[in-house]
Parts: sequence; structure tokens; C-alpha cells
Amino acid sequence: MSGQSQRGINFTEGEIFGRGAPDREGYTPPRSGLPAIDPESALPAGTLRGQLEGFPSLSEPEVTRHYTRMSQWNFAVDLNFYPLGSCTMKYNPRINEAVARIGGFTTLHPMAPQEQAQGTLQVIDDLEKWLCQISGMDAATLQPAAGAQGELVGLLMIRAALTARGNPRKKVLLPDSSHGTNPASAVYCGYEAVTLPSGPDGRVDMAQLDRLMDDETAALMVTNPNTLGIFESDIIQISKLVHDRGGFIYCDGANLNAFLGKARFGDMGVDVAHVNLHKTFSTPHGGGGPGSGPVVVKQELAPYLPFPVVAQGDDGAYSLEYDRPQSVGRAHGFFGNTGVLLRAAAYILSMGPQGLAQVAEAAVVNANYIRARLGDHYHIPYPGRCMHELVITDKLQSEYGVSTLDIAKALIDRGFHPPTIYFPTITRGAMMIEPTETESLETLDSFCEAMIEIADLAKADPESIKAAPVTTVRTRLDEATAARRPQLRCSLCG
Repeated sequence: MSGQSQRGINFTEGEIFGRGAPDREGYTPPRSGLPAIDPESALPAGTLRGQLEGFPSLSEPEVTRHYTRMSQWNFAVDLNFYPLGSCTMKYNPRINEAVARIGGFTTLHPMAPQEQAQGTLQVIDDLEKWLCQISGMDAATLQPAAGAQGELVGLLMIRAALTARGNPRKKVLLPDSSHGTNPASAVYCGYEAVTLPSGPDGRVDMAQLDRLMDDETAALMVTNPNTLGIFESDIIQISKLVHDRGGFIYCDGANLNAFLGKARFGDMGVDVAHVNLHKTFSTPHGGGGPGSGPVVVKQELAPYLPFPVVAQGDDGAYSLEYDRPQSVGRAHGFFGNTGVLLRAAAYILSMGPQGLAQVAEAAVVNANYIRARLGDHYHIPYPGRCMHELVITDKLQSEYGVSTLDIAKALIDRGFHPPTIYFPTITRGAMMIEPTETESLETLDSFCEAMIEIADLAKADPESIKAAPVTTVRTRLDEATAARRPQLRCSLCG
């Protein structure tokens, strides 16, 4: 088994309910010099310890150890390679965390007067300008709290612009390799989502686009590089065709890490795009947040940006401008996830233009290195070089009864988080691997050796792969039931 196999203590931890003893306390507040507090009047009815039957009475060490032991079951990018394709799970530099924790930012109340928020407003204004420079666009909003919300905001602006022209249109075209949030955003915005079949090379099929792009189509939502890790080399012609027929180009920016500092959305004919700060610009993410999906636009769509926008006066002071009659409205309760914005700003400043370009170079080299090493052991559905991520399949292993899911589970036993599996759906048995720029040659080699070992075992001893994982606290879970019927509430809380 590869050198990254799991070792060390791995506690088996049961539920916390049923532990402890009556009247055991986790914290005792100071008694002297403070006014007496009646807990029965201070807390809502039914929430006192004695009123929650079965609620555990535990000391502080018991609680701390319980959750710390359970935390050891989790995987994190700080532990090892996290190759989730299209998620860009790169290591997050600690300097970004330090900047996001500067007291002047963290203690600022979101309702503070603008005069007291000049530093934060300046960071927002600067970051908008930097993202415009990086993407080749003209204006930006940092409000959207995730890429999916950024998609919705972008489509709302497209609809507003088309409505102003007198023709809001009815449909949005989406390549069959698009992210799942793309069709959801289109439908939520009131459009019909129409699938655009890919060509045999995995790219947008120009003949199909020519057939489907009619005067009822508002936009084409394209990802570039696409979800197969392939660059849409016809993007200029694609944009011209859509524009000539009165539509807009929306670009999903989830894969910006592939050409950061090398190419720009605006130069490709893109009208609006979202940028995932929690992917490309190095903010920790996963488990539901935090995230940030700023939207960048060309000048035609700038009047429709969400309000308020940050403006700088002649005296150099920053303010929030609400007088935006064509705006699609507010997208966030305040001004976005500010902590994520701060981390992104720190990342951009620390990298600089040359460093950002090196990010894309290393990400693409790393992905192609993995592709070259695994090419003789796994099926590669599309020929040629990839960009920042690659797609392989279980076609060779399936001959021995080993599936993509089995391969993913076997990787866990070897100390690696599995890649994205069964996506994109147009590739049967897909495994989408994205190494990012932060992984060393040694880490990539260790990962490739683990994958090759699994491929060899799939032929020599397939049952050992189908039994994986065997080193974890939990083995094969019923993932479909967990996703469809999750239990997210404590039964004692109603």
C-alpha cells in the first residue's frame, strides 16, 4: 500500500447522549460581584437542562474531547491532497487568514456609518477593480455569497438588459457538460434551460449552437475551460454567433484557475461572468461555506448591477451609492461575505501579476503530469492535453467488476480524498481530478502511485478494492439516503 496510507490513533466515538452524570457542569460562571441571574427568566421556556429529557450533563473536558475525537474523522486540505475536480481545493496560505482577522475589519459592525467603514469600503473598491483587470471586464459586484448566486445575479442582469431592449426572451442554452447549478439558475430566473450537445472532442459543437441559437434565446452559459478540463478554443466564434443573434455570453468562472493571468473573459467576448473567490482566490471552503461569487460585467450590463455600489468621491472618501434605477436589486443582506473578500484581496496582493500567472502554469502542468502518469492505467475519454483538471473513467477496471465508486473508496484507505466522481455526466464512470498549483511533485507522485496500485489490484484482486475503505471509522455508507433524507436536527430539540 502507498506511503500515504493512514496510520496513528483513530478513536471510535459514540453519541454524546447518555454520557455524563446528573448536575455535572461544563462551565460555572463567577458568583461574586455580579448581579444574580434567574435562568428560568433569562432563557426561553423548554431550553433549561432539567427540561430537556435525555440531554447530557457533561464537563468541559468531556465535551472538548468528544468533538476533537470526531474531528479526526474528517479530511481537510491541511492534511493531504484534495483533488476534487472543478472545486479547486487549493491550500489556503495563512497570511490570508491573518489579514481577515485584523481587528479593524472583524470588529466593524455591518450597520456602522460609512465614515467608520472607510478601510473596508476601500478594500471592496480595490478588489472590484482588481477582478475587472484580471477578467478583462468593466464593472463588478462583490455581493453574491456563492457562485450559484452569482449565476442568478448575472442572468437577472441579462434579463433586465433584454427587457430594456423590448425582448426579454425565453431560453438559455447550456452545454451538456455544464455545472449543475447552471440549469438550476436559468430555471430559477424564469428561463427554459435548453441542453447544447457537445461535439466528439468535448467542446461546444458549433453546428448545434448555430441550430439552437434563435431569437428566443437570451444567453449561452458556457464554462471555459469546460468541465472536462478542455479549453473552448472556438470561444471567439461562439461569442460572435451569439451576439449576432442578439444574445449574451455568460461564463461560469469556476475554472478560472486554469488561465489566471494568462487569458481574460472580456477578451473572449464574454458579457458577464462570476468568479469563485473561494476557489481561485484561496479561501477555505466546503461543508456549505463560506463562499463568494462576485460578478463581473461588460459596460452594457453595468447599470443593472446590484445596489449599493461603492463609489469614491472627489475628496477620496468612499460611500455606498443606492441611486441605481436600473439595478436588479440587492443580492446580499449587507455587502457580501466580507471575510472571504479580505482573504481574496490578501491573496491577490501577495501573489502579484507574475504570481497569478504562475498559478495557472503550475495548475496546468500538474494536471497534465497526472494525466501522463495515469494514461496507461485508466481510460482517458478525450485525447490531447488538458487544462487544470483531467477526466478519466473506470472503463478498464469495470471489466473486473470494479467501479468508479470502488476506486474512490480505495483512495481513502491510501490517505487521499477521492476526486469528483460520476461528473460530468456525459462521461460514463467519470473521475475528475484537479491537482491545483499548490501540490508538490512528491505529492503528485504519491497520488499517482496509489491510483496505479488500485488499477493493478482491480485486475489481480478486485474484491479487495470493492471492500474499501477498511481503515476508516465508517465504511460504506448509504450515500443516496443520506443525501435525500438527511437528519439535521437533534431529536431532543423537536
